[in-house]
Amino acid sequence: MTKTSTTAAPALPLNQILDGDCVEVMQSLPPASVDLIFADPPYNLQLKGDLHRPDNSKVDAVDDHWDQFASFAAYDTFSQDWLRAARRLLKPNGAVWVIGSYHNIFRLGATLQSEGFWILNDVVWRKSNPMPNFRGKRLTNAHETLIWAAKSEQSKYRFNYDALKALNDGIQMRSDWVLPICTGHERLKDEKGDKAHPTQKPEALLHRVLVGTTEPGDVVLDPFFGTGTTGAVAKMLGRDFIGIEREAAYRRVAEERLKDVRRYDRSALEVSQSKRAEPRVPFGQLIERGMLRPGENLFSLNGRHRAKVRADGTLIGEDVKGSIHQVGAALEGAPSCNGWTYWAYKQDGKMIPIDLLRQQIRAEMAN
Repeated sequence: MTKTSTTAAPALPLNQILDGDCVEVMQSLPPASVDLIFADPPYNLQLKGDLHRPDNSKVDAVDDHWDQFASFAAYDTFSQDWLRAARRLLKPNGAVWVIGSYHNIFRLGATLQSEGFWILNDVVWRKSNPMPNFRGKRLTNAHETLIWAAKSEQSKYRFNYDALKALNDGIQMRSDWVLPICTGHERLKDEKGDKAHPTQKPEALLHRVLVGTTEPGDVVLDPFFGTGTTGAVAKMLGRDFIGIEREAAYRRVAEERLKDVRRYDRSALEVSQSKRAEPRVPFGQLIERGMLRPGENLFSLNGRHRAKVRADGTLIGEDVKGSIHQVGAALEGAPSCNGWTYWAYKQDGKMIPIDLLRQQIRAEMAN
């Protein structure tokens, strides 16, 4: 009998910075292996000549070779190539964040859609301390735009709604984020004392992205790693990262930076979970398990209504029958009702929300 040879899938190079062209490196990695991609690609700023301040000092603008393209068509081809390679790496429920300025973000948005991504949100990062417009011929460019997109329309992408709400002092997180640009001690310098990277992103921006759309243990890829902000924040938050960077100078800075990064304590990495993300428990399961009995009365927590439990997990009361949600809505004359938080049962003369029984079952499922 001839033995069938099997080749093991290559291991992911977790928590490493890979040297090389981002497309070639991504094509060498196993498909469907990454949970999230954060990409800060070249902006194609198309700068013409030097930019000076009113005192005639030169502005340290983005004029590096990696941000120069022969034409819009060349930039579009570049974007198509790396986004196609990135999509191949994403797990079915994976997602991508892409950041850019007015120079490139609209072209990137069109390419994302053309390549099959499903756009979820665009986020305006409003800089609280933007660089002024020195020439006085345009508005001060005080924001950048992020696009958050799922791998496909069918993807069940991760969104930690309650964690972002908690991060925003209990208020629903909006799509306009006011955060400062990288300055002071956070701004990395090279051996000459100059900025190590002209477009270094603040850790606060990546913190919000990763807390909101990943969980501990997820794999986060950054194909334009630069000086390693994505990797630094991922490491602190207990996520694994893969960085790709072809510029040796940036890799050196990132490697030194990451040596000093420490992961937060495990107990601090858990975030507020949305109730939608918790396991679904049908109300009928409470009856099946004898936690509630057919014929037992439930009472609205506002004290106005009662309904009787039936053997099939429905309720009947005051000429209306249906699910715990339908009956609650009908009795209140409301378009909808969360029956889990509306109904209670009586035990030893006390009203006990039925949601406590659901939480008991969920706790058992988690163990």
